[in-house]
Amino acid sequence: MRAHDHDDKRPDLKLLHSSRRLLALLALCVLPTLAPAAEPAAAPRTVPDTIAQRVAACIACHGREGASNNAAFFPRLAGKPEGYLFNQLVSFRDGRRFNSDMVHLVQHLSDDYLREMAAYFAGLDLPYPAVSPVSDASAETLARGKTLALQGDAARGIPACTQCHGAALTGVQPGIPALVGLPRLYLSSQLGAWLTDDRHALAPDCMAQVGRKLDTADINAVAAWLALQPVPDRAKAVAALPGPLPMPCSAMPVSVK
Repeated sequence: MRAHDHDDKRPDLKLLHSSRRLLALLALCVLPTLAPAAEPAAAPRTVPDTIAQRVAACIACHGREGASNNAAFFPRLAGKPEGYLFNQLVSFRDGRRFNSDMVHLVQHLSDDYLREMAAYFAGLDLPYPAVSPVSDASAETLARGKTLALQGDAARGIPACTQCHGAALTGVQPGIPALVGLPRLYLSSQLGAWLTDDRHALAPDCMAQVGRKLDTADINAVAAWLALQPVPDRAKAVAALPGPLPMPCSAMPVSVK
């Protein structure tokens, strides 16, 4: 047999390689059609339209029970008097208090909606976080804070905190908040805001009158002492004070004595 006759019977390698590539491409085109059908899309998750769901954004900053340490800035909302919460929401909306996040959240909300929010948080009955017994304040500073909180300073016209916020400092219905269970940083910042005229309430603005008589040492002292006080087991705002308020206050109806 001639050599060239043997060579004529060999397959064309280039043609063979091309055929293989073509088959591979065809397989890629066919494979998707052979794949199992996709699962039907799950039904969209529905969110319940409740006040608890709608105020969930508040929990992101304030927490459910409140702050867990003295470095925290955001105050507890759960269980505060409804009238107090409503007044503060309105003050943020109407420019008497300023915090960019709070203003953004409430600036377009109606009184009715703000009342609904206030009622929700006022109705929560949650435990308070444990209070840290540790403070970097000196014994002298804490003693000064205790005196201001429990006795005031009559010579300067500063009433005791207990005269307005209750003997246990747990607040008074319907519009005076508790002072226990609050972070030191929050307490000092808010007292400072009264001193610098950066926070206001409707007239008669009793806290503005008190706050302007405090100096920075007073504020640091009373905030440090208050932040160390344990929260009573039943930390509820009392229904009424045993005596009249030391001055008129828009937080309380005129009939409340």
